[in-house]
Amino acid sequence: MDLSTRRRRTALFLFFLIPGLSISSWVTRTPDIRDQLGASTAEMGLVLFGLSVGSMLGILISGALVARFGTRPVMAVGVALVIVSMVVVGFGALLGSAPTVTAGLFLFGAGMGGGEVAVNIDGAEVEQLIGGTVLPTLHGFFSLGTVVGAAVGILLTATEFPVQWHLTATAVVTAGMFAYAIRSIPPAVGRTKGLRSADGGPAPARSAVWKDRQLLLIGGIILAMALAEGAANDWLPLLMVDGHGVDPALGSAVYAGFAAAMTIGRFSGAFFIDRFGRAPVVRASALSAALGLTLVIFADSPVFAGAAVLFWGLGASLGFPVALSAAGDSGPDSAARVSLVAMIGYIAFLVGPPGLGFLGDHYGLRSAMIVVLAFVAVAVFLAPAIGARRTAQPEVHPAPSAAPDASPDVTRTAGGE
Repeated sequence: MDLSTRRRRTALFLFFLIPGLSISSWVTRTPDIRDQLGASTAEMGLVLFGLSVGSMLGILISGALVARFGTRPVMAVGVALVIVSMVVVGFGALLGSAPTVTAGLFLFGAGMGGGEVAVNIDGAEVEQLIGGTVLPTLHGFFSLGTVVGAAVGILLTATEFPVQWHLTATAVVTAGMFAYAIRSIPPAVGRTKGLRSADGGPAPARSAVWKDRQLLLIGGIILAMALAEGAANDWLPLLMVDGHGVDPALGSAVYAGFAAAMTIGRFSGAFFIDRFGRAPVVRASALSAALGLTLVIFADSPVFAGAAVLFWGLGASLGFPVALSAAGDSGPDSAARVSLVAMIGYIAFLVGPPGLGFLGDHYGLRSAMIVVLAFVAVAVFLAPAIGARRTAQPEVHPAPSAAPDASPDVTRTAGGE
């Protein structure tokens, strides 16, 4: 790996760490924010609706923005919105203004929804450039950020540190990371609109990747595994409290165990993928998540259920990043392929859990999780669609007399293909 690629990979680590730190920072202060707003549970639901609307908007437009401008400006705007949102949410809480907090969460959702798709596209290209596994480790930095941010948030909550200064400090720290990282991201990655082919004519039209059967199967895997992750992020503490009768502190500790298991799984994932291959690792991950979910749903012992959450976390850790890696490596137009499955994954991550809440109101959260278990079980059988990493990229054929720097330019403008 050359120095520029190494710096680029480090920058992507930071681009995953920033939203992890940010989301856990405001989530841990949600009770304080609610109290400062004087909001009821229903009113807080409306405030949080800003996050959902922003996230969906960011996800739906991200692919088109990357195709038009490349990943770098989309990543830059997305992360900048996440950083600004921390200040807006904090001072909205200080002012007791629910509309201001809602606007801040909208900015956060739009920034994360749009920026994260672009970061995943860039990460998939780095994998192809170095011929190694990177995306699980990148997502591991997001999980690491959530663990660190949650620990700091819990500490500051216990000391009654003001919310606005906590979130402002988070914005300052992450802004420094952003300023350092953005310099190492090259331009034009993933850009396809407005480019011209090597002979000076218009670039070939993008392929209709949504017609690719293998890619849709990969999308099914990422849907199931993202739903398993999102369900735990939104409902696990309440699931342990209401479904297994543990106290709230222990329910939060169980969630911390889930986050730690996710982090361990993602940081160790590259070793297992390079050793055993993608499909076996994805199948084992889905089986682990299914085992954990089964015990959480059907075991009446809180001890067994709490321990089973570790299997759930380890299993859910690799499905998302490995599926993204496989999508980028499954054919031409890598950026479009990663964008499609990333959108499927983030929609499942953000839209699925509220649907589970609706089912939980009628049948209980333990019963609602059967839906998640069914999706994860299907992912076990879809695992062969992940396939193996391609060792060659036959669609790129530089002429023998081409200038030494021609091949990297072709690769970059084609999104890594």
